Amino acid sequence: MKVLILSCSTGGGHNSCAKYIKQELEDNKISVDFYDFFDIVKENAKELSSKMYLMSLGKNGNLFKNIYKLGELYSKTKIKSPVYLVNKLYKTKLYDFINKNKYDLVITTHLFPSLTLTAINKSENYTHINFLFVATDYEPCPFIEEAKPNYFIMQKGIENKFYKKGIKKEALLNFGIPVSTKFIDSAKSIKKDLNILNEKVILIMLGSMGFGNVNEIINDLLKKDNIKIIIVCGSNENLFNSLNTIKNDKLIVLGFVNNINDLIYSSDIILSKPGGLSSTEIAVFRKPLVHIFPIPGIETYNSEFFYNKKMSLKADKNEDIIENINTLLDNEDIQKELINNQKKFINCNAAKNLVNFIKKNYKEK
Repeated sequence: MKVLILSCSTGGGHNSCAKYIKQELEDNKISVDFYDFFDIVKENAKELSSKMYLMSLGKNGNLFKNIYKLGELYSKTKIKSPVYLVNKLYKTKLYDFINKNKYDLVITTHLFPSLTLTAINKSENYTHINFLFVATDYEPCPFIEEAKPNYFIMQKGIENKFYKKGIKKEALLNFGIPVSTKFIDSAKSIKKDLNILNEKVILIMLGSMGFGNVNEIINDLLKKDNIKIIIVCGSNENLFNSLNTIKNDKLIVLGFVNNINDLIYSSDIILSKPGGLSSTEIAVFRKPLVHIFPIPGIETYNSEFFYNKKMSLKADKNEDIIENINTLLDNEDIQKELINNQKKFINCNAAKNLVNFIKKNYKEK
C-alpha cells in the first residue's frame, strides 16, 4: 500500500498532525509520502498562503476572527463557497500527481486539498480516489460540509456539530486527533539538561508562530518562589529577543523546538494557546493545562471544549492567568480532576487506531 498525506502551511497544527500520521504509518511498514498541497498544485502559493494567514492574525487576531465568522455565516447558506471553487481549479494537477505516483489512499489534514479531492470525485472524467479527512480541531471548520471524503476522523463528543452540517453518522470515525505513538513513548525528562532541580516547571507554549503577548504577565510569574518558567516562542524572533533581555535564572526562553514532547513531559503546569493539535499533545501526557491567548475563531471553540469537559482552565485576561496558576500550584485536587478528565475524553491511541483502520479497510490497487 502507498499513502499520500496532504496538508497546508496555515498554522503548525495541520502539518504536525500530518507528520504524526506519517510516523505511525512508517512504523507499521506502510509506504507514505507527505507534501504541502500547494507544492503540488501551485508554485509559490505555499509561501503566499502562510503570509496571508499571518496577516489575518494581526495584533490580536481580530481580522482572522471576522474572516472566520464570515465563513461560518456563508457556510450556513449552503451555496457553493469561493473556497471550494478556487480549490476545484487544482483538480487536474492533483489527480495527475496521485496517478503518476500510484497512491492507493490520500489522507488530508487541511480543508483545501479535501475540497480538490472532492471535485475530482465529482467529475466523470476521473477515477474515484479514496481519501480520509482528519479534522485537527475540536470544532468542524466552515465549509467542511463541502468535503466528501470516505471518512472524517474527528474528536469524540462533537458528533452533533458534524450532523448539523449535514454530515452523516456513518462518515464519522471518532478516534480523536492523531498524535504518533513514538511522540508519546520517546518523551524523556530534560530537567537536568536545563539545570532544573526541585523547582516546579511552568511551560508556556505559544504555538508555532509565537502568538500572544506573554510580556505582560512574565514579571508577575517570576515573582513566584521555587519555579522555573520555560517559554517556547516558535518562529517569533521578536518575542524571543525581547524575553532574552530579561535576566532571571527562573526564566528559560526557547525558539522553535523539535522536542516539545520532552518539554511537556518535564513540566508540572502548562499554559498554551488552544490549538487543536497542541492541546491534544498536552492532554495525551495528562498535564494540568491553562488555555491562554486563543486566536479568535476555531481556537476559542477548542478552549471551550476542553473547559466544558473540565480538562483545562481558561484565562481571558492577564490577571486570570496568574490566578489560575496560583490555583493549580496550591490545589492538587484540581490538577487531578483535569488529568482524570483528559484520560476520559482524549484518546492517546488515535494514531494507532487510524492506522489499524487503514490496514483493515484499504489495500493496494
